Amino acid sequence: MNLVLPQKTLDARVGEIIKLAVMAVGGQGGGVLTGWIESMARAEGYVCQATSVAGVAQRTGATIYYVEMAPKSALEPVFALAPAAGDVDVLIAAEMMEVGRAVMRGFVTPDRTTLIGSTHRALAVSEKMAPGDGIADADEVRAAAEIAAQKLVLEDMEGLAVGAGSVISASLFGALAGSGALPFRREDYENAIRAGGKGVEPSLRAFAVGYDAAQGRLPTSAPVAMDEPETPFRLAGPEALQSQWDALVTRADALPEAVHDLAFAGLSKVVNFQDCTYGTLYLDRLDTVLARDSAAQDWRLSAEAAKYIANAMAYDDIIRVADLKTRAPRFTHIRQEMRAGDANLMQLTEYFHPRAEEIAGLMPARLGAKVEASDKWMTRLNRWFDKGRRLRTDRLPAFLMLHVLGGLKGYRLKTHRHAIEVAHLDNWLSRCLAEVEADYDVAVELVKCRRLIKGYSDTHARGLGKFDKVMDAAGLLRGREDAAQWIARLREAALQDAEGKALEGAIATVRSFV
Repeated sequence: MNLVLPQKTLDARVGEIIKLAVMAVGGQGGGVLTGWIESMARAEGYVCQATSVAGVAQRTGATIYYVEMAPKSALEPVFALAPAAGDVDVLIAAEMMEVGRAVMRGFVTPDRTTLIGSTHRALAVSEKMAPGDGIADADEVRAAAEIAAQKLVLEDMEGLAVGAGSVISASLFGALAGSGALPFRREDYENAIRAGGKGVEPSLRAFAVGYDAAQGRLPTSAPVAMDEPETPFRLAGPEALQSQWDALVTRADALPEAVHDLAFAGLSKVVNFQDCTYGTLYLDRLDTVLARDSAAQDWRLSAEAAKYIANAMAYDDIIRVADLKTRAPRFTHIRQEMRAGDANLMQLTEYFHPRAEEIAGLMPARLGAKVEASDKWMTRLNRWFDKGRRLRTDRLPAFLMLHVLGGLKGYRLKTHRHAIEVAHLDNWLSRCLAEVEADYDVAVELVKCRRLIKGYSDTHARGLGKFDKVMDAAGLLRGREDAAQWIARLREAALQDAEGKALEGAIATVRSFV
C-alpha cells in the first residue's frame, strides 16, 4: 500500500531538513569537523547523513563535505548526496578562496545562507604557478560574500586555532555554534568534541575563540610598538670570515641611501649562496652600474640593479637546491608547520626531477659544454636521469647524499652552469648599460626584465625563454619615445600566464607598428 501525503505536508517535511556544506582543502580537518556536526545532530535526536566529494588532490582541489539533518519523526526523510545551488542553509569554507568558490557555485544565497569562512590563505596551485604575482584578490571575495550571504562570519580561523594550540576545524566548529545557525546549544557542540576523545582540551580552546569571533567578542590586539630599534643583521662565523664580511658591510654602507637597503639584501643573498669573495664580486658589478648613474635620476637604475644582479648571481642549481633542503632551519620550520612534538617521528620525502641540462651543468665547464652540445650524450642523460625521484631525507642515506651535494660550493664556480650564468649576466648588464646615455628609462626597464628569470629546471627554462623574447622585442623599439613604456608592457604580459600567450600577443602588437 502506498502512502500519499498532501503537498503541504511534503513541503513542510522538506523545509525541516537543514542543509550544511563544508569546503575544506586537504589537511584542514574537514572530515573531523563534519564528524562533529553529524555526531552532535544524532546525539540531539536528529536523523543525519554526511557525504563527501573529494577534490583532485591536496592543494589542488577542495573536498566538499555535505550534511543533511532533520528532527526524528514517523516519516523518514530522503537526503540528498551533494549540495545544490541555491539550496544550502549553512556554508563553512576553511580558506578565503573557498569562500569565493562557494559563492561562484551558487551555494551561498542572500535569502537563506549563513556563510562562515576563514580569511587566511592557502595558495592554490594556479596561484603558485603564475610567473608574476598570481595571488587572487581576497578583498574582491569578501565584497562578493557580503552581497551573497544572508549572514556572514569572516575571521582568521586558522590564526585563532593555532594561537589556541589546535587546528582550524575546531575554531570553525566554534564559529558555527556562535553563529546560531543550527538549533543546538553551546554545550551540545562541546560535548561532541569531548565525545571525539582526541585533542579535547586544545580543541575546546580553539572552539571558544571561534565562538567569540562569531559573536563579535574577540579581544582587540594591543598596538605594536614602532619606536623600538630593529636588531641589526649580523652573520656569525670564524674570525677571518667575520672580518671579510665586516669589510663588505662597510663598503655597502657607503652606497647612496636609495641603493643601500637593496644592496645590503643582495649582498647577504650572494654571500649566503657562495662566500664573501663572491660578495665582493657582487659589489664590483654594482659599482659598474653606479658609475653610470646619478643622484639626479634618484639612483633608480642602481637600485633595480642591486636587486636583480643578486638574483642573477644566486641562481638555483642542483647544489643550491640540495643545500637548502638539508639546512637545519628548514627541518625546524617543517616540524613547526606540522605541529610535530619532540616525541613525534616525522617522515620527510623530497621530490627531485633533474633534467639532462641540470646534470650537464654540474660538470666542469669544458666537459659540460661538450656534453650539452652532443645530442647523443644529452639523450643518454635524459634516459638515465629524466625520471622523478622521491628521497626520504629523514633517513641517513638520502640525507647524506643531498648534504654532500649541497656542500659543493667550492666546486660550483668551476661548473658549466656557472659559466653559462656568468656569460648571460654580463651580456644582460652590458646591454642595459649601453642604453643609459640614449634613454635612461629604457635602461631601467631592461634591468627589471631580469625578473622573468627565476626558479629551477623547467620553470627556469620557461622564464629564460620569455626573457629572451622580451629583450629581442625591446630591440625593435629602440629610438621610440615610448620604448620604456612598451618594454614594461611586454614584461607584464610575460608575467600573466605560464604558457606565454599574453606575451605573444603583445609582441605581435609591437611588430604591427614598428
